[in-house]
Amino acid sequence: MKNRTVYLLQQFELRKLTSAETAELLDLTTTDEDGITAAIVDMMEAELTAEVVDHQKWAPVLNRIIAVDKPRAKKINKMLLFRWTAAAILLVALSFALLFNRSAEPERKHPRFANDVKPGGDKAILTLADGSNISLTDAKNGAIAGGQGIEIVKTKDGQLIYNVSGNSKVAPGAVNVITTPRGGQYQLIMPDGTKVWLNAESAIKFSPAIASADLREVELSGEAYFEVAKTHRPFVVKTSRQTVNVLGTHFNINNYNDEPAVQTTLFEGSVLVTASNKAVSEQQLKKVYLVPGQQSVVRNHALTVVPANMEEALAWKNGNFVFANERIESIMRKVARWYDIEVIYQGKITENDFVGSISRFKKVSEVLNLLELTQAVHFKVEGRRITVMP
Repeated sequence: MKNRTVYLLQQFELRKLTSAETAELLDLTTTDEDGITAAIVDMMEAELTAEVVDHQKWAPVLNRIIAVDKPRAKKINKMLLFRWTAAAILLVALSFALLFNRSAEPERKHPRFANDVKPGGDKAILTLADGSNISLTDAKNGAIAGGQGIEIVKTKDGQLIYNVSGNSKVAPGAVNVITTPRGGQYQLIMPDGTKVWLNAESAIKFSPAIASADLREVELSGEAYFEVAKTHRPFVVKTSRQTVNVLGTHFNINNYNDEPAVQTTLFEGSVLVTASNKAVSEQQLKKVYLVPGQQSVVRNHALTVVPANMEEALAWKNGNFVFANERIESIMRKVARWYDIEVIYQGKITENDFVGSISRFKKVSEVLNLLELTQAVHFKVEGRRITVMP
């Protein structure tokens, strides 16, 4: 029986299944789920790259989303969890593909989504010290502002670069702000050489005199990844609930007001995270040093340190959504910010956690389709409004 299952899977990948074999394999996905999942695991472990487990061919399938049963997941070690999750993803995708082949015509007549929404892109507003605004989305490439020894340049790659001359005379009180809207992101090279990636619905505020300041200080709302230029002068990032002190390092701060926690993830160097008095209780720890691979979390009036999921923390910067045991409400907050949409909920929503990844540069329908493969959640799209349903 096992050899027969492997044969059917191989024929499925090679797109050589007959109608009878398609029906047989579809039946196995419901009557012998454990057997077909075990066969997929064996095929993955055997690394049959020449036939079925060609990672390039299977990558789109492996990226499909699956709801994970939390009690079971806790009992499985990380490697085993990955293998079985991947196999289960393949199983869900396989069932979907087989069913789709059978029902493609009715699906075309009754589309699930009346509208589609394109992904976000490089969009931002630069607010200068005099209060004037420049749309970085519309501005032409090249120098867009300057004066007092600083030239601000927009590149063809979607970066904003501050070029500082040796005789810069910027007033210390002057402030620039770069703001990304919902559906926007932008990359910045600050006057001191620090690189910043801003996620959607975020803002960074700083002085153009930061290149010569004894204390390099910025204010952040939303989410940003920093690669701080190394120097003896400290670099400080202030948010509404914490302060991060560094010299030269790489880290990510997620500080959205609609998220239950502030997360600071360290990739290189070291940082000191100090929670604000209003963010943590008086008796709680208020300062922690992070080493690479750690994440500080300010939540429920407490500051804690946990091992970081580096791939998940940096997914947005790398152009992806990555979900690691994540509730649908959390996923939809990310989707709403990136696609600039409204999300509402109808009925009893699943409490399952979701695992998976997909490019942020897909249309929203593709993201929602993958989530729907779990059968744990469904969606209706009307204009820029998404309704989440059981």
